[in-house]
Amino acid sequence: MLAPGLLSTIQDRGRFGYGRYGVPPSGAIDPFSLRVANLLVDNPEDEACLEITLLGLKVRALTDAAIAVTGADLQPFLNDEPLEMWRSHVLKKGDILSFKGVKSGCRSYLAIGGGISLPVVMGSKSTNISSKFGGLEGRPLRGGDILHSEAPRFHLLAEGRRFPQGWVPPYGKEWRLKVIFGPQDDQFTERGKETFIGSAYQVSPQTDRTGIRLAGAVIERRPEVGESIISEGVISGTIQVPGDGQPIIILVETVTGGYRKIATVITADLPLLGQLRPGDTVRFKQVSLDEASQALGEMEERIKRFKEGLSLS
Repeated sequence: MLAPGLLSTIQDRGRFGYGRYGVPPSGAIDPFSLRVANLLVDNPEDEACLEITLLGLKVRALTDAAIAVTGADLQPFLNDEPLEMWRSHVLKKGDILSFKGVKSGCRSYLAIGGGISLPVVMGSKSTNISSKFGGLEGRPLRGGDILHSEAPRFHLLAEGRRFPQGWVPPYGKEWRLKVIFGPQDDQFTERGKETFIGSAYQVSPQTDRTGIRLAGAVIERRPEVGESIISEGVISGTIQVPGDGQPIIILVETVTGGYRKIATVITADLPLLGQLRPGDTVRFKQVSLDEASQALGEMEERIKRFKEGLSLS
């Protein structure tokens, strides 16, 4: 690791089943990009990758290895040449991979053929920064770190794999997130719910892996309810509304919340949350449970068809 960038951590699909002990799932905020990156280099789709935020990562290869970069376009370069994303490449010993800065989206995922050799903690290699476990010593990557993979030479034949361009999610600055109302939407006024669906919100600089704070029109709660509730379990995609009426979208580093929840982002749109940047605009669209299920099915179908294509090649 020559330079770690703004924030680079090791993440897989997350740590599940420990929420009752207060342990959040962690994991990639954009799991779709992580899964595709792994498949491109012939890894299991839940293998750990480097999650790179915005800019600055720079690494030197100490051995030949297959790699793939997906997610946000942070302008990856292989030595002095731009690197094509959503495609697998072979990094030769001595090559330098760098990321010049954000062009679209927020987080890139770098998969290495053979994965990242690290201990599994509670079923996952994901880094939990606040609790300092998982990943590499429970911390973001830093200059001088050396990462190892398992038999990378066996993955070199994956070079040249491409994910279909038409299936790559678009990353703009204006987002339309599909949501399902509940479980406490009845504690908001009808005008408050109309405000939530009908308004544009701006992503605040107060955004990290725990949550995305939004700024915009105040969502009105019913006059007889208080500003907060007794803390209870939350999941990624939960949209809380604190006393100031400004929504917060919960991400992967928390399992409880003490504000009432007006809605939840559908599972198929959760990967998009990893690509929101401060200053982006967010609008919400209410959908039915059937529509949410259909959207998830379509996303999983793209992954399935891609995997089937790989098995035939």
